[in-house]
Amino acid sequence: MPDQTGITAHPLRGALLREAHARPFESLAIPLRVSHLVMQTGTSGRSQEVAHVSELCREMGMEPPAEDASHFIIETAHCRVRWERHTEFSTYTVFANGDEDAPFNNPAIHCLPKRWLERLPGELLAAMHLSLLNNGTLDANTDSLGRYLQPDSLAGSYCSGGAASVWTDFLADREGYLRFLVIDESLSPAQAGRLVQRLLELETYRFMALLGFPLARELAPDITEMENRLGTLMDRLATVSDLADERDLLTALSELSAQVERLMARTNFRFSATAAYGTLVRRRLNALREQRIEGVSTLDEFMERRLAPALDTCVHMGERLERVSSRVSRAANLLRTRVDVALEAQNRDLLESMNRRARLQLRLQETVEGLSTVILSYYAVSLAGYAFRGLHSIGLMPNPELATAITIPVIAITVAIGIRQVRKRVTRADANAD
Repeated sequence: MPDQTGITAHPLRGALLREAHARPFESLAIPLRVSHLVMQTGTSGRSQEVAHVSELCREMGMEPPAEDASHFIIETAHCRVRWERHTEFSTYTVFANGDEDAPFNNPAIHCLPKRWLERLPGELLAAMHLSLLNNGTLDANTDSLGRYLQPDSLAGSYCSGGAASVWTDFLADREGYLRFLVIDESLSPAQAGRLVQRLLELETYRFMALLGFPLARELAPDITEMENRLGTLMDRLATVSDLADERDLLTALSELSAQVERLMARTNFRFSATAAYGTLVRRRLNALREQRIEGVSTLDEFMERRLAPALDTCVHMGERLERVSSRVSRAANLLRTRVDVALEAQNRDLLESMNRRARLQLRLQETVEGLSTVILSYYAVSLAGYAFRGLHSIGLMPNPELATAITIPVIAITVAIGIRQVRKRVTRADANAD
C-alpha cells in the first residue's frame, strides 16, 4: 500500500521507523528516586502482564494499555511507573521526584501498592534502588558513603564526562535491593535520563548474562564424563577388530552423540543469550564514559573481575560441548567407514562363493546334459530296435540289428543337438526376463 510519499511501502516500514524511538531516553529532574524490578517471564505471558498493568491503571483511574502493548507508562501524582516487555523478561521501573531525609530511606517502590507488587507475573531476578542527589547534598567520601554502602565492596567513578559520580557496592540490602548512589555535578535533565537508563540496563543485563553461569557449572561434570567416555571409546576403536564389537562400539558412540545433542539443545539458547547480554553489559559500561576516582574500583573493573570469568566459563562450556560433538561425529564416521569396509569384504567373499557355486552348478549341468543324452539316446535306439524287429517280422526289414546299429549315432547326435537348443532357448528367456 502506498504511504504518504506515494511510493508502495514495505509492510514493516512503519514498525521499523517506530522501533528507533520505541524506548527513548527520558529527561529527569534532580533529585530523583528510582526503583527497578526485573521479572523473568519467559517468552510467553504477555497477556498476563498486560492484565496486571491494567489492574494498576484501573486503580489509578487511567486507561489500560492495548492488548499487544510491549511497554506502557503510568503517570500518577506521586510517581511514574514504566513497564517494558522484552524477549524473556519484563522490567518495572518507578520514578519518584523529591528529596528524602537519607539515601534509600524512602525508595520509589513504596509508591506502589504492596499487594499489587506481590502478584507481579514471573520470578524476580534483579531489584535495585537508585538515588540521584543534588551536588552538595552528600560528601562523596568513604566515611559518608559507608553509611549507605559497604566500604569493603565500594565501586565508583565519574560518569558522563565527569558530570556525575556513581557509587555502588553491588550488594543487596535487607529487602534484596542493590543500591546505586548518583551524585550530580553538572548533569542536564537529558544527561540524567541517559545516565539513569544506562545504569538500570547495566544491572538488568548483568543479571541476565549471569543466568547461564549456574548452568555452566552444573554441566561441567557431565561434559567431563562425556569426554572421558569418548576417550575410552576411541581407545577401543584403535584395537577392535571383530565386526560384532565394531557394531557395539558404534551403538555406544551413537548413544553418546544423542546425549551430547540433548545437552546442546538444552544449553545453546542460554549460552548464546549469555554472550549477547554480556556484550550489552560492556556496551553500557563504555557508554558511561567512566573516569577513575582514586582509591576505589570503577564499575568496569568490578565487572571485569566478577562478570568476565562467569561469561568466559559459559563460553568455555559451550566450546567444550561443540568439541565433544565434533569428536563424537568424527569417531562415528570413522567407525561407520570401518564397518562398511568390513561389510563390503563380507559381500565380496559371499559373491565369490556364489560364483564358485554357479561354476560348479554349470559343470553339474553339463554332466547331467551328457547323461541325459546317453539315456535319451538309449531309449530312442531301443524304440527304433523294437520298430525294426516288428518290420522284420512282416518281411519289410531283412536285418533289424544292422538297422538299429546304424541309427545309434544318428539318434545320439539328434538328441544332443535338441538338448543344446532347449538350453539355449531357456537361457535366452532368462536373459530377456532380467
